[in-house]
Amino acid sequence: MMQEQLKKYAELAVKVGVNLQPGQNLVIGYGIRQVLPEHVEFSRLLTEAGYEAGAKFVQIDWGDEWWLRETIHRGSMDTFANRVRWQAQWVQQLADEGAAFLAIPAANPDLFKGLDLARVTSFTNVQAEIFRPFNDKRTNDEYSWSLLSAPTQDWADKVYPELSPKERLEALWQGILKAARADGPDPVVDWAVHLENLRMRAEWLNRLQVRTLHYQGPGTDFTIEMPQGHYWNAASQQTPQGVTFVANIPTEEVYSVPLRTGVNGTVSSTMPLNHNGTLIEGIQIRFEQGRIVQATATSGQEALNHIVETDEGSHYLGEVALVPVDSPIFQMGRLFYNTLFDENASCHLAVGNAYPLIKGGHDLARSEWLAHGLNQSLVHVDFMIGGPKLNIDATTRSGAIVPIFRNGHWAAPAVN
Repeated sequence: MMQEQLKKYAELAVKVGVNLQPGQNLVIGYGIRQVLPEHVEFSRLLTEAGYEAGAKFVQIDWGDEWWLRETIHRGSMDTFANRVRWQAQWVQQLADEGAAFLAIPAANPDLFKGLDLARVTSFTNVQAEIFRPFNDKRTNDEYSWSLLSAPTQDWADKVYPELSPKERLEALWQGILKAARADGPDPVVDWAVHLENLRMRAEWLNRLQVRTLHYQGPGTDFTIEMPQGHYWNAASQQTPQGVTFVANIPTEEVYSVPLRTGVNGTVSSTMPLNHNGTLIEGIQIRFEQGRIVQATATSGQEALNHIVETDEGSHYLGEVALVPVDSPIFQMGRLFYNTLFDENASCHLAVGNAYPLIKGGHDLARSEWLAHGLNQSLVHVDFMIGGPKLNIDATTRSGAIVPIFRNGHWAAPAVN
């Protein structure tokens, strides 16, 4: 039974996630998200689904977390950087041929525990910098791409410590499929309904023409100004060739871009953030004219400092996302220690690089982003601020005040 459901999950990734077109190359794993040994069987299902959809070639980039940890701990950064450059060249060649890209983020939450955080940050930033040209184009929707996950034993041990090791792995598979809305008889059909509901939410916000959002909750009282010409997006993106794809499976968010200099006040996290093997808890950040002027955490302060101090752009926000507490992930009441899942349990913000969600934004040169209020950074780190006590009000460009969230729920039904 599980094998049949996993085939449907793989089909969802290929048909809805990247929406693979006949004759297109499919890349599974790239950059920091190489395919782990535990995912051999699932990658085979993805490969089969890719060729059944008409793939010209399916490329899998294999990796190993133990090797990565030991290399960061003891290896040469220069040699590591040369290896990453070679990988980036191959990935870019496939991208130039019009490939679609799938990744399976499933890192051990404790992978870098005990290592020098400065060294971990240096290695991961080197990799991010080398892949930056590719990732800039990918997140600008120049290629179809999608993230979805599969369990590993280390990850399952962290999420379900109360179960036996064998039960943990099975429980995490069940949790992933439920979170991804892939546990029903026809996930592809279920996702068509889900995407339509999210689209209606985004369209409602676009019709409102929001000027500012005011957030209020425990430890949170802050305002986000939205840039002129911004728009809200939900799940589906489109390549320049007109191919619609879904970048995140799961996804429960409706999201947009804040004005880089338009964020003021204090915001507090409502869920821990697992970042590079460190659990950061009790985050509280104060903004003045968009810039982070104070960032504290009850635990993981050093890791939070490394995020904020990455570059100048990491002192500003790049994304604002709305997720209600009736999200199936929030309703599970369990921390996944994986941002792909945890960000879809809660309203969240992202420190760092923006998505160019303004009119004509995808055609803007990066040199023009700041002039249009868009932030640039090497990093894009989501942290969760939603919950059952969060209220959000919008002030529209006409001056009306409209409730958006009440007690963690959408304040109005989804309608066309």
